[in-house]
Amino acid sequence: MKKKVAVVTLSSAVATFYCKQLQELFGEHIIVQKYSLDNNSIKGTIDTDIVVISTDAIYGTVKKYIKDDCEIIITSITLSKKGFKKITEIPKGKKVMIVNLSLEMAVETISLIYQLGINDIEFIPVYPRIDEIPDLDIAITPGESRYVPKNVKQVIDIGHRVLDINTIIDIAAKLDLDDLLKKHKIQRYFKSIVTNRYGVEKLMGLTNRLESQFSILLQGLEEGIIGVDLEGIVYFYNESAESIIGLKKEEVLGKHVKELIPQLPFEQVLYKSKSIKQKLIKINGCAISVNVDPITTDKNLYGAAAIIKRFSDAEKEQHKLRSQLLGKGHIAKYSFEDIIGESEAINKVKDIAKRMAKSDSSILIRGETGTGKELFAQAIHNSSNRKDYQFVAVNCAALPESLLESELFGYEEGAFTGARKGGKLGLFELAHMGTLFLDEIGEMDLGLQARLLRVIQEREVMRIGGDRVINVDVRIIAATNRNLKELAKEGKFRQDLYFRLNVLPLNLTPLRERKEDILLLIEKIKEDLNKEFILSQSAQEAFFNHTWEGNVRELRNYVEYLAHLEKKYIDLGDIPFEPSKAIDSNNLNDMERNTVKIFKQHIQNKVDKYIFVLMELEKSYVNREPVGRRSIAKIAQLQGVFLSEQEIRRILIDLENYGMVEISKGRGGTKITQFGLKALKEIN
Repeated sequence: MKKKVAVVTLSSAVATFYCKQLQELFGEHIIVQKYSLDNNSIKGTIDTDIVVISTDAIYGTVKKYIKDDCEIIITSITLSKKGFKKITEIPKGKKVMIVNLSLEMAVETISLIYQLGINDIEFIPVYPRIDEIPDLDIAITPGESRYVPKNVKQVIDIGHRVLDINTIIDIAAKLDLDDLLKKHKIQRYFKSIVTNRYGVEKLMGLTNRLESQFSILLQGLEEGIIGVDLEGIVYFYNESAESIIGLKKEEVLGKHVKELIPQLPFEQVLYKSKSIKQKLIKINGCAISVNVDPITTDKNLYGAAAIIKRFSDAEKEQHKLRSQLLGKGHIAKYSFEDIIGESEAINKVKDIAKRMAKSDSSILIRGETGTGKELFAQAIHNSSNRKDYQFVAVNCAALPESLLESELFGYEEGAFTGARKGGKLGLFELAHMGTLFLDEIGEMDLGLQARLLRVIQEREVMRIGGDRVINVDVRIIAATNRNLKELAKEGKFRQDLYFRLNVLPLNLTPLRERKEDILLLIEKIKEDLNKEFILSQSAQEAFFNHTWEGNVRELRNYVEYLAHLEKKYIDLGDIPFEPSKAIDSNNLNDMERNTVKIFKQHIQNKVDKYIFVLMELEKSYVNREPVGRRSIAKIAQLQGVFLSEQEIRRILIDLENYGMVEISKGRGGTKITQFGLKALKEIN
């Protein structure tokens, strides 16, 4: 009687391809039924001997249609040797796109290529409806050429991914068709595909599936492999197992596994004849990830095999893949050597920060705007044990609450309207084993603070719309220019979160309290700008006596301004501020202070653009020269600030409505008012 096999995939084209493969390999011994989710072909219960599902991602959707007593196989896939050869011919170091039906399928294909040994090419996932198509010349696709962007010059179609040897063996075993594995057409198929790390070429010519499986597993795996018979006697033990367990082969072979390695759950598997997956045990104080499977042939139990791996190794592999696929740009660029200054104040802060880097506790960096809070955060990360992992930074004030929540925690597909297909990895997951830098933490909404507190306490996160808890190991560095302790007393910041973050407090010294560093900083900024000029004595005195409300950031702006003057000698009249006319932000009256508060709520995440325009107007006030929106637009372009002339016009109208500027008709330009000068100090 013919056996019935159901094939269920996401795409009907892939389902057709797999059905054809199985029919060719098993011929008249099976009847294959095809189902796919893209055309809703599943109408009722799937009544077959086994169901072959293409990926874990659709298992939950498909399971409800499968009979309880039906055997289920999740496919393992590989590439044909012909398709794999095309990839090996791509020059090393090249960046290419992998095009597939979805982000998940593209990532799976990339993971498969890495596992097959190609690690000298950078692959970028591309899929229909992607937000931004990368500008790349080469695209690799597994039979999905119709989704390749039109601008790609070279398309390499490697053909559909094919069922690997382990999947074919599992299907044959579950259908009692083991004898077919010796047939010429199946052996020919095995020779035509790339074996995925198990050295399965030895399968050819072997007559017993038990012998075949263990021979496959013992071929130089990174994982440790331990095989026992029905009595629990060890008769397979590879070199990786020696390294992980710490016992030599001659000490283990022929001995009862329970006497030597009692932590391995062989007894449960042999007794129940059921697999144990992803179990964590400890051996010699080291966390080990274990999978134990029964070995059967013709429904008879012959023994069990364990695949073991150091948990830390698995973590490193995950990090490596995350970095390659999703972590572009999430790195810390600066170290303590990049923090310029020789003053006692800055050296003291650097010494404290270096000691903090050795800890895994949360750090709260407090400092005025422009003191270099992220610079210190990056330096701490690069001096810590987490330096080989991601440094992920997010500005809590720059994003609305709902968007910040989805960025931090990620979301599942369909979690909300507009959610990306396939869901999204959250920044906590991306920063796993690394550092998450939360800038301007004081601006975070109270509701979101509660969720953040739970993640820090429990070291686990749940995506929006998800039901799965994900363990994360993240070091938190938070930064603020506000007094969180006072905000907590006022009920504007959670006190419990404040104490969680403030384990290691780091207070950055404002520039006005380390004036001996000003000239050093000016020289470094000039070097970065590749500009050269000399400050007169009176100009230096002006810099020393300035209040530096914007600290190093303000200093950089002024040095850039002087650099663009293209003058070799800078005198007092050239500097863009007058210390004697410095405005004290504390002299705002109650009405002005309230106006500034309403104004800040109005501009929200555009504050940097408004500050830029106000600062340019302040410079024109000091120089007694009116400035118009075209001039401000040109300055913005020179400084790399993205502000169109139309945007500047809207900003100036806003500022005039709040009494901060006066817009003259004709060529009179725009002038900042006294209230505007005071408001700038308050906002900045």
